[in-house]
Amino acid sequence: MSSEFSSGPDHFEVRPVGHVRSPLADRAGAPRQPDEDAPPAEVVLAPEFAAAAADLQPGMRVILLTWLHAGSRDVLAVHPRGDRSRPATGVFATRSPDRPNPIGLHEVTLTAVAPGVLGVAGLEAIDGTPILDIKPVLGGVETR
Repeated sequence: MSSEFSSGPDHFEVRPVGHVRSPLADRAGAPRQPDEDAPPAEVVLAPEFAAAAADLQPGMRVILLTWLHAGSRDVLAVHPRGDRSRPATGVFATRSPDRPNPIGLHEVTLTAVAPGVLGVAGLEAIDGTPILDIKPVLGGVETR
């Protein structure tokens, strides 16, 4: 295995497919994990991607990939949960929104599906967070 960095592209273009609509206005007021009383929220799809949600159903579990736009991209170590009594830990070993590429991973339950809007439970992302992609949680036999 080569010690050189990959010869692939060093930049990628990613377009948001939508954004989060949530009562969570800022990081300070947001739960750190979804099981810490994350309020109901919505994913508002960009009109050009609304048709991609055609087969989603209430009750489905999906994974939202988000761009944690309020995160700092130059942080390499954090004190877990902001607790300075805990040792600094490399961000790749944490769920911190502060990281070189602030991509969020959120497993949520769809509570409603309407044209261009998905109701979700268990999302701790703040209002306006860009949605990069939506993927179903696979269980049992994969059909696609």
